[in-house]
Amino acid sequence: MTKNTHDLLALSDLSRTEMLDLLDLAVRLKDQTRAGVCPQPLGGKAVGLIFHKPSLRTRISFEVGVQQLGGNGLFITDKEIQLGVRETIADAGRVLSRFLDLIVIRTFHQKDIEELAEWCDAPVINALTDLVHPCQVFSDLLTIREKLDTTERIKVSYFGDGNNMARSWINAAKLLDIDLWIATTPETHPGKEFLENAMKDAVGKVTITDNAEAAAENANVFYTDVWASMGEKDKAKERARIMEPFRITEKLVAAGASDCIVMHCLPAERGREITDEVMEAENSVVFDQAENRLHGQKALMMWCMGEV
Repeated sequence: MTKNTHDLLALSDLSRTEMLDLLDLAVRLKDQTRAGVCPQPLGGKAVGLIFHKPSLRTRISFEVGVQQLGGNGLFITDKEIQLGVRETIADAGRVLSRFLDLIVIRTFHQKDIEELAEWCDAPVINALTDLVHPCQVFSDLLTIREKLDTTERIKVSYFGDGNNMARSWINAAKLLDIDLWIATTPETHPGKEFLENAMKDAVGKVTITDNAEAAAENANVFYTDVWASMGEKDKAKERARIMEPFRITEKLVAAGASDCIVMHCLPAERGREITDEVMEAENSVVFDQAENRLHGQKALMMWCMGEV
């Protein structure tokens, strides 16, 4: 690679300036795509899409995004590549670099993609691990910018499991002036060590609470995710019991700002973490949010390829 390429393994790989500039780029790419003039910086490039977990939004948005940017996407499952099983991650990374210009990977362990990135000459994008989901939150910030005309000096309130989504919002608050509240149980805290490390020299601030009403008060953004993530469905019954106070309901949203929006990264288990009434309300932006995965990820791919 001759250009200044980058890996994106977590939002903390971006600087504050890069985050804001890339959100500007995502807006332009969305406008250009809708006008039928999307740039083609990936022309002649091969992008490997390695998916070890089922996917609807992530896989399709990346595959379409590669296509819109002029590249060729290769969908690769765990049947073809089981990292560290048939061969070492280091060997797989060195081989993939000879074929591919960019690697997008959705897998389980953060340490696996970190090792892959270490041995790959091609840039690597984290399309989800159990630790973080950077592409989702970056695209969510694009939606917030569209709906609220800003991504800073706002209160973002996340309700539910302190999972990869909660940790990615913490990384966002490190870079941007966000008042982030995470309403969860002590058992589902996103991790004290992760929080301490992420918030060193942070621009925003994070409050962890078990008081859903306090988190909801004057919130600009209500956000939730499933209570039991992929690979944790055996915990669903217990999570439903302890998470019930953090369900997003009409009553909870009524405590927010008058122009607040409601977000869910999907898929939703309606009636559990969020009610049907809230999902279908006028201030629900969950499907605009899903659409913006496409445009946000195009901006991230261009940055990783050194095209911005």
